[in-house]
Amino acid sequence: MLIETLAVGPLQVNCYLVGCPQTRQALVVDPGSEGERILAALQAAQLEPVAIVNTHGHFDHIGANRFLVETTGAPLMMHSADVPLLRNARQHAAAFGLAAEPSPEPERLLADGDRIAVGEIELQVLHTPGHSPGGICLYGQGHLFVGDCLFAGSVGRTDLPGGNHEQLIDVIHAKLLTLPEKTVVHPGHGPDTDIGREKLNNPFL
Repeated sequence: MLIETLAVGPLQVNCYLVGCPQTRQALVVDPGSEGERILAALQAAQLEPVAIVNTHGHFDHIGANRFLVETTGAPLMMHSADVPLLRNARQHAAAFGLAAEPSPEPERLLADGDRIAVGEIELQVLHTPGHSPGGICLYGQGHLFVGDCLFAGSVGRTDLPGGNHEQLIDVIHAKLLTLPEKTVVHPGHGPDTDIGREKLNNPFL
């Protein structure tokens, strides 16, 4: 699996380019902003985007959706429970004194247990609500893309509309901490970590 990380936008969201080395097909995870930079990175790596996935619908993770959908033709995917957040992104951003580019509607609605094929790579969708109702993680080949569900030494905030702290902690224990301890965790902000480290050291868990 090829993985390139770009920290984009004023909130430095981690946008991940997840590529298949055999076919050069790629998934764009959480293109929060700077669409032209993301597209340039795809082209420099000779990767063809076949899907764009939002781990959740908060404004800082969806800002380059429209640009990438229109320039690459790749379908946008997310969980149905976060579509209202996607549609309300501009108002949500304004509450933080920021602006958000409106996103197109998702072409595919994801659910727990779904699979996303990227060339010869397959990623499993894990529905992980708590930070937002439709938050998801993507798991495959020892890598876990968690959005704002889990961070190195922390967990996602739950004081935004649709957040639920107890639900978030429960789902992290049930679906993430049960994965192999060497699983590399790629969060929506900040540095990578792994499941074993978070089981041992994360004070919220």
